[in-house]
Amino acid sequence: MDPSDFTRGMAAVPGPVTVATTVTGAGARSGFTASSFVSVSLDPPLVLLCIDQGASTYQAFADADRFLVNVLAEGQEAVALRFATSGIDRFAAGDMRPCEGGLPGLPEAALRVSCTRHALVGAGDHGILVGRVEEIRDGRRPPLVYHRRSFTRPAPLPRPEEQLLSALHLTDW
Repeated sequence: MDPSDFTRGMAAVPGPVTVATTVTGAGARSGFTASSFVSVSLDPPLVLLCIDQGASTYQAFADADRFLVNVLAEGQEAVALRFATSGIDRFAAGDMRPCEGGLPGLPEAALRVSCTRHALVGAGDHGILVGRVEEIRDGRRPPLVYHRRSFTRPAPLPRPEEQLLSALHLTDW
């Protein structure tokens, strides 16, 4: 399969925009942007996210016992872009604060998921980082979504009564 066909096709699948963070044993903060974040299991509570094995942050996460997944809220596009950029201090903006377990987090995130590492599995050129969820903080903000290589937000479906009124309006009665 042509890699460009694969990436173009997968871009059609909307995904949450997350920034995963950790702190190394030496105390250095590390983080990256990911849109591959899903729940895996209820018992025990597990989530996964994927990280490129060639990323500058890979080793920090491969060695980490704990990490925090910040599900970004609408309006946090600049944070996503900053943590997706190589060769810069991703924490220089000062918007990351010590959150669950003392890990760097965004207090205004749509959701924060604090994890201990459950497994790291190689999969092609990426690692699948599986975390056991220890704590969740719901910021009750609409999430940021990535779809077709741009940021967007989910559009709520009409309530059932609005759908009925809309259907009746479209029908000539």
